[in-house]
Amino acid sequence: MICCAGLSPWGRRTLRGIATFLLVAFGLLAMPMLSHAKYASIVVDANTGRILHGTNIDTRNYPASLTKMMTLYMVFDALKAGKLTLDTKFRASRRAVRQPASKLGIRYKQTLTVREAILALVTKSANDVATMIAENIAGSERTFGLRMTAKARELGMGRTTFRNASGLPHRGQLSTARDMAKLARALITDHPKFYGYFSVKNFKYKGRVHKNHNKLLTSYEGTDGIKTGYIRASGYNLVASAKRQDQRLIGVVFGGNSSKQRNRHMTNLLNTGFRTLDGGKAPAPTVVASVPAPSPQKETSGRTKTKWAVQVGAFARHAQAYEAARTAIDTAPSLLREGQIKVVPLKKRNGRTLHRARINGISKKQAYRACRTLKRKRQHCMEISIKVPLEIATNFR
Repeated sequence: MICCAGLSPWGRRTLRGIATFLLVAFGLLAMPMLSHAKYASIVVDANTGRILHGTNIDTRNYPASLTKMMTLYMVFDALKAGKLTLDTKFRASRRAVRQPASKLGIRYKQTLTVREAILALVTKSANDVATMIAENIAGSERTFGLRMTAKARELGMGRTTFRNASGLPHRGQLSTARDMAKLARALITDHPKFYGYFSVKNFKYKGRVHKNHNKLLTSYEGTDGIKTGYIRASGYNLVASAKRQDQRLIGVVFGGNSSKQRNRHMTNLLNTGFRTLDGGKAPAPTVVASVPAPSPQKETSGRTKTKWAVQVGAFARHAQAYEAARTAIDTAPSLLREGQIKVVPLKKRNGRTLHRARINGISKKQAYRACRTLKRKRQHCMEISIKVPLEIATNFR
């Protein structure tokens, strides 16, 4: 090598060793950013802890800013124990102000009250404020991360590890849909006095209004929290809680393709969850949205629109059919995860009932591509077109 021509054999070996170390180090640092987000979801009855829906619930993923739920749990613990008050002031270090966006833009040695810090995390999801909290409570963010992990174990979050307070990329910071549902439930039950902060829609600080990233607060009836998250390695994550009368659901989605797709998917999951709690007899819950009323001059009666589904088998028992549909979604998540599982009974002439496993509410292209994927995995699949009354077609999913 030309660069090593003037060096001794020992010097050349040393230089090659340094070069190898740098390549490995940069490779390890890049790992999270090169990882593909893995889809996972869960819906839990918050009153009982019963799982109403689950896909890949124990798959470890990057939590991104869902991490801040645990950061806030630690703050709420300190408030409850009297170690902090809402007027206690946190001071910013140089390390805190250097954190990348999303950030509040605090300056070195600037102070925030605990109340302001909570609101900055809930709405802006400010990484600089998360680090400020960690350093002021534990002395360093590393120590705070260890405490967060220890608290996770106390709460039964056995597959979660925290390394920082913000959720910024770190290959060792991992969690699961099941664990995040446990954390959300713990925030609601352990800190009811402070959980209300997650419903705050806007935070005004120094003349600037920061809007909450959780759009379900204004688009889905009953939603009162709790947190969104995104890094490239995780995709779009969301933990949401919605309450209707005496029923409360907690939903978790990891690995959404976009914030809008993630929100639509969460809406579908929560709709199905509420119907399940009502024994499958209740109509679909209302989604608060600006939808123009149909024009009285236009007659839609009798008109239909074609929607698509896939059928992945027919089974003797309902539970078998439901599990087959879940397995199909796990096999082709990018094509089927926006669909809705539907078990359709078919009574045979001999009196037996077959339960047909379907995933409804997908496009024709998704249906055909999903069946190709499933058949390559030697799983049964059939594309189905369904005629839906035009006036309800937009609610089919």
